[in-house]
Amino acid sequence: MTTISTAVSININAPISQVWNALIDPAQIKKYLFGTDTICDWKVGSTIKFTGVWDGKPYEDVGTILAIEPEKMLKYNYWSNFSGKPDILEDRLIITYLLKETNGGTQFTLTQENCPTEEARDHSASNWNMVLNSMKEMLEAN
Repeated sequence: MTTISTAVSININAPISQVWNALIDPAQIKKYLFGTDTICDWKVGSTIKFTGVWDGKPYEDVGTILAIEPEKMLKYNYWSNFSGKPDILEDRLIITYLLKETNGGTQFTLTQENCPTEEARDHSASNWNMVLNSMKEMLEAN
């Protein structure tokens, strides 16, 4: 494990229930997460799988749900075959989504822990900001 982490946050003008649904509904995830297909039953200990094609290369990323509190928090570990490293539990990233109600909207904070390097952390922060902005646009357009 490393101590390198990042956090990104965004305010979304939508109720927590809608933001939460966007986090666990595979059809919605596909819209804001680079066309990714998500397979999960959203129970602690269950596998979460993300599959798709990125830059012409297929991927199958996996993790395990570590904690879940509907409309509040989702935490999972994560390994990507794009990392170029073997899937070792201690090396998996830890992703946490936190939701908080704010004036009829939702503050969404995402943290990523156990980043292998500062460069990887910065790259992840940039990607997560794109994802959160894409989710915000999708939800606020509804």
